[in-house]
Amino acid sequence: MSSISHITTPNWLSPDGQPVVIAGPCSAESEAQVMRTAEWLREQVPQLRLFRAGVWKPRTRPNSFEGMGPEALPWLRRVREELGLPITIEVANAEHVRLALDAGIDVLWLGARTTVNPFSVQEIADALEGVDIPVMVKNPINPDLQLWIGAMERLQKAGITRLAAIHRGFSTHGKSEFRNEPQWHIPIELKRALPEIPLICDPSHICGNRTLLADVSQRALDLQMQGIMIETHPDPDNAWSDQQQQVTPDRLREILDDLVFRREQSEEVSFEAQLEEYRKRIDLIDSELINLMAERMDISRMIGHLKKNQKVTILQIRRWDEMIRRRLVLASRLGLGEDFSREMFELIHEESINLQNAVMNKQRGFSAEDPA
Repeated sequence: MSSISHITTPNWLSPDGQPVVIAGPCSAESEAQVMRTAEWLREQVPQLRLFRAGVWKPRTRPNSFEGMGPEALPWLRRVREELGLPITIEVANAEHVRLALDAGIDVLWLGARTTVNPFSVQEIADALEGVDIPVMVKNPINPDLQLWIGAMERLQKAGITRLAAIHRGFSTHGKSEFRNEPQWHIPIELKRALPEIPLICDPSHICGNRTLLADVSQRALDLQMQGIMIETHPDPDNAWSDQQQQVTPDRLREILDDLVFRREQSEEVSFEAQLEEYRKRIDLIDSELINLMAERMDISRMIGHLKKNQKVTILQIRRWDEMIRRRLVLASRLGLGEDFSREMFELIHEESINLQNAVMNKQRGFSAEDPA
């Protein structure tokens, strides 16, 4: 367990406990565009907590628009001074930090491409030494929980006492409906490890398109995330970056109006009693599952001994293909999702292979984990 949660100021992002909304354009393109977006958001989205805008944009290809840089900072200062909206921007190095602090930016955030590099995070942490400004940290592009936690630890050691995490999904090379796979189990594990750190969701970068924003936003809130960051532009189709994932302030208001904000607990006695009954049943089933799994692995060891005595290979592809086919058919009939069922049985099969491998190699003096 990290020590961050014990010294981070709790609830700094939402003192009233209400869901946080952070919105603004992917990129600050012009003073007129920034002011127009900010004015619309202030009028259309009363829940707005921070106005965001990209000043420096780390892009994959060098010919892409990489932001207006320092030229955009006075535009954001004007939003803060004239409209009273706190400002947050992304910083990726020490020079960005210096310029942002000089411009009076209220909150900084580290992007996924920065979080993935401990050297870059440390450079930013060093630049923030002695400056207690709030900092939000997006998850790294690869699904590495410890790297995400480590970035916040580096900032905490520099004296930052107001930290937040932003879940923006993880890069994938496979075919997906998402630009970045949510992999919801990772932010859930972050909440377990750092329960006092505010966690918000960036559905814009998870989705990569407008059509999924509402569903992902609702999922995030249902998982007790404290809010959402959504890219908002007055004319998304003609934005200079990430056109497909930006929405107009009107559409953002519609998304927010349709969201259901659920409570963690209910005061209804009947609800709590029924919930406790269901939980007891789940506890019993889980206990049975563990016992059955232990019995299954004992049988796998017996199979290992049998194969060893008969000099039979551990892995038998035809048997595995037929087994997983039959298991998935049965699981589908019972209403279980194919991806879940396949992953579950692949994990079980992998552990069975490991146990049989350990049996096979026991007399040779090395374990299944030893390198060949």
